[in-house]
Amino acid sequence: MAEPFPAGIAGYGVYIPRWRVSSRILAEHWGHTRGARKAPLVEKSVPGPDEDTVTMAIEAARNALSAAGLAPEKLGAVWVGTESKPYAVKPSSTIVAEAIGAGPLLSAADFEFACKAGTEALRAALGFVGARMCEYALVIGMDTAQSRPGDELEYTAAAGGGAMIIGPREEALATVDASLSFVTDTPDFYRRQHAHFPEHGRRFTGQPAYFHHSRNAAERLLSDMCAKSGDFTYAVFHQPTPAFPRQIAKQLGFTSEQIAPGVAVGDGIGNTYAGNVFLGLAATLDVAKPGDRILCVSYGSGAGSDAFAITVTELIEARRDMARSVGRYLGRRADVPDYATYLRLAGGLGEGAL
Repeated sequence: MAEPFPAGIAGYGVYIPRWRVSSRILAEHWGHTRGARKAPLVEKSVPGPDEDTVTMAIEAARNALSAAGLAPEKLGAVWVGTESKPYAVKPSSTIVAEAIGAGPLLSAADFEFACKAGTEALRAALGFVGARMCEYALVIGMDTAQSRPGDELEYTAAAGGGAMIIGPREEALATVDASLSFVTDTPDFYRRQHAHFPEHGRRFTGQPAYFHHSRNAAERLLSDMCAKSGDFTYAVFHQPTPAFPRQIAKQLGFTSEQIAPGVAVGDGIGNTYAGNVFLGLAATLDVAKPGDRILCVSYGSGAGSDAFAITVTELIEARRDMARSVGRYLGRRADVPDYATYLRLAGGLGEGAL
């Protein structure tokens, strides 16, 4: 476990596409009429025809810079965590950096670790800024999540994410007091080279994957800090479905009130993979008050979890931009009318889809 970082979150921003497809449309197309009533979500977000991971990352980055009041040329690093980048070999981070007016004298890199790619970049940025290798770093967790047509993932795999500006601790709207990672080789979810859609272990993705790693990361961090669930105002967990964060929160002793802001995001957007926990944390920061403490635990298949203990500072009121809040993006929506339109927006069938 690290000591309190000399760096913190100086600004944050999100982006969620306008389009939403209902579980009813998905279920009716495949003849799963009973399944529609049991679907984990009412609807999920879908990228527009002109949107991909990079375009959405640019929007979230601009929102974070605006909230932080920071000129892009002050960034010393731009790191993008994703598992759905548009180029197999070409960094997304350089495109984002150029589009927002950062660089060229900076570190640019793409991070990969399934759904925790964004928090992996966040941990690295805290160390990078803390070591004074740069003054400010931009980290992004963003995805246009893929799912095979007809697969159960189709009900949850969604699009969107968030961006965080990491800067000096004294300028932070939220400080990071401790962090650690817990990883094992657990192949619960993967996509092989040249495969268009991921494979998953169905129930195996819960235990020993999601719950084992999330619980161990959280329990070890709490133990190292001599802290307990009641010491935190909020807890944010990765949300593959709304049920999973509620279950892990209960196992760790958190109440439903402590996890409410983040789970509401999962209910209205879906699983945005690398962008998932960033959206949950942003939704929590949208309502947090100075002095509130947040436990944030990500999860990435393959498998691992990053845990963070965060304290909100007096700067939160001045730094958050409610005009570009998670709630405003949730309310900015348009319905996908039918399955054919959804399939076109989601990227088509791809090789071996059926």
